[in-house]
Amino acid sequence: MSNLQARLAALTPERLKGMRRGIEKESLRATLDGSLALTPHPRALGSALTHPHITTDYSESQLELITGVHATPETCLEELMQIHQFTYRALSEEEMLWVSSMPCKLPADENIPIGRYGSSNVGRAKSVYRMGLAHRYGRRMQTICGIHYNWSLPGVSSEQYFALIRNFRRHAFLLLYLFGASPAVCSGFVAGREHGLQPLGPGTLYMPHGTSLRMGRLGYQSAAQASLAVSYNGLDGYAASLHEALTKPYPAYEAVGIVNPGGEYNQLATSLLQIENEFYGTIRPKRTIRRGERPLHALRERGVEYVEVRLLDLNPFVPIGITAQTLRFLDVFLLHCLLSDSPPDTPQEIAALGRNQHQTAAFGRQPGLALERGEREVALVEWGGELMESFAPVAAVLDATHGTSDYTDALRSAQALLHSPELLPSARVLAVMERDFGNSFTAFGCAQSQQARGKLLSLPFGAALQSKFAALSEQSVRDQREIEAADRVPFETFRQQYVSAELLDPSASAAAPALAAV
Repeated sequence: MSNLQARLAALTPERLKGMRRGIEKESLRATLDGSLALTPHPRALGSALTHPHITTDYSESQLELITGVHATPETCLEELMQIHQFTYRALSEEEMLWVSSMPCKLPADENIPIGRYGSSNVGRAKSVYRMGLAHRYGRRMQTICGIHYNWSLPGVSSEQYFALIRNFRRHAFLLLYLFGASPAVCSGFVAGREHGLQPLGPGTLYMPHGTSLRMGRLGYQSAAQASLAVSYNGLDGYAASLHEALTKPYPAYEAVGIVNPGGEYNQLATSLLQIENEFYGTIRPKRTIRRGERPLHALRERGVEYVEVRLLDLNPFVPIGITAQTLRFLDVFLLHCLLSDSPPDTPQEIAALGRNQHQTAAFGRQPGLALERGEREVALVEWGGELMESFAPVAAVLDATHGTSDYTDALRSAQALLHSPELLPSARVLAVMERDFGNSFTAFGCAQSQQARGKLLSLPFGAALQSKFAALSEQSVRDQREIEAADRVPFETFRQQYVSAELLDPSASAAAPALAAV
């Protein structure tokens, strides 16, 4: 019996039934002609600072829809659907949610509106953090959208979660290949940048064999962060890497400064990372934070609680961006990562994994594409096939636990896609663009977004659900007012306290009383 099979056999049905998941889904608000909506966050959606399910990500025009924690993929997606339905009923008839990860038509960089969260110290800090991102990376990069999948299993230690993370990073190419859905982009997105894309149609550029431009060199990348060779060999090393990035001044950002000559804030800090969320990665270890607590402090003090998968594109053919079958495949994938042997990573492996990610994002469907595995190269399809084969016992155990065949079905569907690249979402996007929209990314995005809008508005949404979500919105506005009324210190005092190294140290108290999470 292999180590994987032995660990699988040791998992009780009760533990497997304790698997939990939740979704955070970003979408741009767009006008019907495919331009970024420049209107404020809709009032009917409540406060973006305090609403538990509906907020904004980087931009005022970038919604983030958040589910609770769920025992099944179906209930998770049911809640995500309901949040979408309420959101659409609050939007103007002139607006829709853009269904692609790569953005709609954007205005000049300085006209992309940064999220606004009210007059409280924590609300101001959230906006200043986003201004810092604008100075560091430009606003366009921040308008890229995706889906984050939060996943946990009872009885998993921090050490085991880091073993999962190492294996996830090794095998993440398979998820980019199977679920990448952003092979094309508006040409305006890369105006003035080196990009390596090819012209396709009106205002459209693409990579012929690309899977996920979002996860490639044009996506969430940072030359500054490339200097961070963060190891995932354990919580102590990971935390030490982040601690340094959060506290050590970075010359290029020192040049930007905290406050500009006009007295406006440029950024929260001059360190390589302003706060923990600025660290980009395909997966993160996470811990629910207490009011005023820094995420790194929470991790150091109480360990890893769940992982956040961050590499999923929006599926533009699905109104809510993701399917139950994809969630089930992710459950199999993550459980396999957890139970498989996971040797320590090395700087050499970390560099190779980065190259594999970029190769798959840009050339994933290219026949014969090879990736680096140890000292040799192996075909992506061959490596993916080996992984899929090893997933089978995991899917079988999940099926037996839940009395279903859904997990094996999800695996079989993925195996079929592996050998039929023309059926992958990234290929389907290009095929539909060519067939129906003259190879125009904007025309494709508009049509798919309007179709999703129509479907979501046509579904039943009872008065009880409408009342429930309306009450959440109203409560969030009251909560924001309470936070604003409770502020007792000037913003600069708040900022200095929040970015202080003391709040990252597990030996320090968890939070300063004036703080709330940025």
